[in-house]
Amino acid sequence: MESGGGAAMLLLVPLLVCALPAGGNKNYLLTAPDIQAVEIGTDFTASCMIIDTDEITADDLYWNVSQTTVPRERYTKVNQTTLNVTIHITGEKLEWLFCLCKKVSPNVILNEGRFCHGIMLQKGYRPMRPENVSCEALQAGQQISPTITCSWAAAGRQTKEVPTKYTLMLKVVSSETFNVSTEGTSASLTLNIFPNFMELEIWVVAHNKLGTIESERLRREAGFFVKTDPPANVIFISETSFPTTLLLNWSRPIKIQQIGLIYEIRFCSNYSHEWTYVPLSDMNKDIQSFRLQYLQPDTVYVCQVRCKNDKEGYGYWSEWSSNATERTPEDRPKSKPDLWKITSDGDNAIERRVQFICKDPVFSNGRITRFEMKVVDQKDRGKNGSWVWQSIPVNRSEAHGGAVILREIRLADKKSVKVFVTATNSVGKSDPAALFIPEKAHELGPVEDLKVWPRGGRLWLDWKPPGGAAATEYVVQWVAADQMDWQRENRSSRLVAIKGDLKKFVCYTVSVYPIYSGWTGKSASVQAFLEQSAPLEGPAVCLSGKPGRNEAELMWTQIPLSRRQGFITNYTISYTSGSQVHTVVVPPNVSSYTLTSLLGNTKYDVWISAATVGGSSKGFNHSFTTLKYAPGEIEFIVVGVSLGFLFVFVMTMLLCFYKKDAIKRNFWPQIPNPGESTIGTWSPECPLKTETPKENCLSGISVLDVDVCDGKSVFEEDKAGLPLKKDKYLSEEHSSGIGGSSCMSSPRQSVSDSDEGGDMADTTASTVQYSSVVASNGYKGQTPSSQPQQQAVFSRSESTQPLLDCEENPDVSVPEGSRQSQRFLRHPRSSSHANRDPADIDRLLETERREALEHLDFCPLEEDAEQTPPTDEQSGLIEFRDALSQLIDDYGDEDGGDERGRGGGSRSLHDGDDAPELPEAASFRVDNKRFYFDVGSNRYGVFLKISEVRQPYRNTITVPLKAWARFGDNFARYEEEMRRICSCHKEKRATDARQDGEEQED
Repeated sequence: MESGGGAAMLLLVPLLVCALPAGGNKNYLLTAPDIQAVEIGTDFTASCMIIDTDEITADDLYWNVSQTTVPRERYTKVNQTTLNVTIHITGEKLEWLFCLCKKVSPNVILNEGRFCHGIMLQKGYRPMRPENVSCEALQAGQQISPTITCSWAAAGRQTKEVPTKYTLMLKVVSSETFNVSTEGTSASLTLNIFPNFMELEIWVVAHNKLGTIESERLRREAGFFVKTDPPANVIFISETSFPTTLLLNWSRPIKIQQIGLIYEIRFCSNYSHEWTYVPLSDMNKDIQSFRLQYLQPDTVYVCQVRCKNDKEGYGYWSEWSSNATERTPEDRPKSKPDLWKITSDGDNAIERRVQFICKDPVFSNGRITRFEMKVVDQKDRGKNGSWVWQSIPVNRSEAHGGAVILREIRLADKKSVKVFVTATNSVGKSDPAALFIPEKAHELGPVEDLKVWPRGGRLWLDWKPPGGAAATEYVVQWVAADQMDWQRENRSSRLVAIKGDLKKFVCYTVSVYPIYSGWTGKSASVQAFLEQSAPLEGPAVCLSGKPGRNEAELMWTQIPLSRRQGFITNYTISYTSGSQVHTVVVPPNVSSYTLTSLLGNTKYDVWISAATVGGSSKGFNHSFTTLKYAPGEIEFIVVGVSLGFLFVFVMTMLLCFYKKDAIKRNFWPQIPNPGESTIGTWSPECPLKTETPKENCLSGISVLDVDVCDGKSVFEEDKAGLPLKKDKYLSEEHSSGIGGSSCMSSPRQSVSDSDEGGDMADTTASTVQYSSVVASNGYKGQTPSSQPQQQAVFSRSESTQPLLDCEENPDVSVPEGSRQSQRFLRHPRSSSHANRDPADIDRLLETERREALEHLDFCPLEEDAEQTPPTDEQSGLIEFRDALSQLIDDYGDEDGGDERGRGGGSRSLHDGDDAPELPEAASFRVDNKRFYFDVGSNRYGVFLKISEVRQPYRNTITVPLKAWARFGDNFARYEEEMRRICSCHKEKRATDARQDGEEQED
């Protein structure tokens, strides 16, 4: 209502705009025609006329529909004062059509309301002819009611603005006319009395603002419209002598004087929903009883009756009467009982258990009170009474009409039997039903390609007949957990539906048995559901054994068949250790699965969902924790570590076995027996000046590098300290480190300007010191003699290398031409060298260097003096010799006297017997072209591995003394080579000194 009122107000607004400014005066524009409604779907033409003014013309006019200007091509100019417009009517909404004037002058603008006029367009449809007009007059008591009710079908459409109304017209021939109006499609007219046996004329008129139309006129006798009440007192009468018939009686609903009647009867059994109609041709007019025939004995029937005017085509059928119910009398069963069997495995492998069950005959014609059964063994021939009938009483209520278990027998696989059963009621006995059970090995083949599927709320089956003998019939059996039933089909059946009452979500095992003239064949079975849904529960999951570190084996139980509600399509395994859920889908025939790629020492929640076509259901969660270490992993680690340790141990032992000499040299130095050394049997040939022995001996290498020229200055520096140490020195002078009394074998103390010394070294007992003497005429301050004299060499070493043969056996003659003899023959220098030219001495030294490079060892290696390639030690010796010779050549022959005369003094390590032991690291200093070794406040001339000192020389170079370890047992060879080179250089310096003295004298 509110929306309709709002629309009306909107439509009135333009009209008020046109009307209010007029001030009560008439308008200058007038529209035509003045209509009530326009028909939708048609063209409408309107005219606009100018009156009482010549200020405007038709050219100044225009039309608007719903505030939209109509295009000028739809205008028609009649004259200077009239303008027509044609529009097409569409839609059902109310609209206004206005004629307006352009603003051509101030007067038009000021009196805008007087220069407009409009037409309201109420849209609608023309009425359509009413159809299917029907009328009826009902029974009221024993008379026909004077009220006639008619109905019709409205045709066409209508709108709210243009509704359609109907008028029902009734005219009694030669009498007055009755009518009634309505907006609906039915109406009732009440007459004075019902005009029985008179002709009536009835029609309907439809009308609205757009027109009027009538329906067809119905001319019939008044009895044509009569509808009586249904028959009353309908009853059944049962007669024992007629078990297949029932007598039906009823009474008329109205007097025969009012109207003649005809009746219709329908009936059905009590449990059926299909009515059976008695043909009208079998019914006489105006009867009040009828006998129903060909009924089933002992069956409850329901019957109904109705009536109408007996004139053909007149009147309406009454409603059906109330039900009449009656049971037919019993009769002897007319069909055989439905005999069937259930076969299962016996107690042993050579027999079967056969259970016989039976249904009542389809036409039992009464309540079955007992079954009589006979089992015939073909081989027994009735000897054991197998042909005797056995009576089986039936004790059940009438409501329970299911199968009856007759008997169960144990049948050997190699036996066959024939079973006969009859059904008996209160009247008589049925014909016997037969079922033959063949030997197990002789059962005929099953049907082929059995298929079962649901459709339309039923289970349908399809199969192909067996390939062997032709079956005479088929038995369709379906078994559920608590239900078993069967039905028989004829030999031509291929597509059948199960007629039993099946339940949804229940699994049925459907089997088809072919029957060969009473002999049963093998069955073909398929499982099926009438309708599937999600399982009622999910699988129960658990672990199979203990979980591993990265895997866990799951197993789950099958959902009980009664809880599945469908075929399992798959299982979904879900497991999670946090927020992320992992899923694995497995087939329905799998009941265990191993999860892999799990994390160690992690708790997992796992559950399994079972899915059908109708949905899925989740089982309960199961939690487990993976192991921190996999089974056997700890043992593997322990075994691996043990094997690795064993391998390292074995390899170490093998290495020690094969490298025992090298290991012995490095960890257990070879200490020769000092008693076997020859150094204790000789002593310097020239007398030595007594010197105070030092308390400590140096553990490193000590070299006395003093020539003839330098000897005097060196010994003069120590004259002051000699008297203090003379006695000690003399007491130890002849003691040898190998068992003699040489002072060089005693521990020596560091010698300084103040003659301060330290304690005796602790390592004297573990180190055997070897000594040899290198001396000349100018050694220890003695002046060289002018007479040629053999030079004596005395040196000392703490090496663990045994003495060479040339040292241990100095009296043994060396073979002529051997390298060792050649080298030692060069050592002695005679006084005749002094007469040589210095250039000759240089050439001599160079020649000796070349010869030294050619001879790499110091003693004969083989008895036959065979040449061998140089070893690593010999190569190191060459490197050592070249470096030392180069050092002496470059720095050892200049400014020697100045260096030795400096304050604090510089002493060779052979200046005293108590030189200090070398520390772990030594500091070398290049001072005035000579090398010195500093220990505390004392300075010593020292030789170490000079080859590690590379040019350009730095002021201070620190070299670990452990670098001597590479020389190993050949240290004595290095020491010997050092003495030889130093001797050559001393001789050269002594010669130079004599030449200088002679030049000064001259």
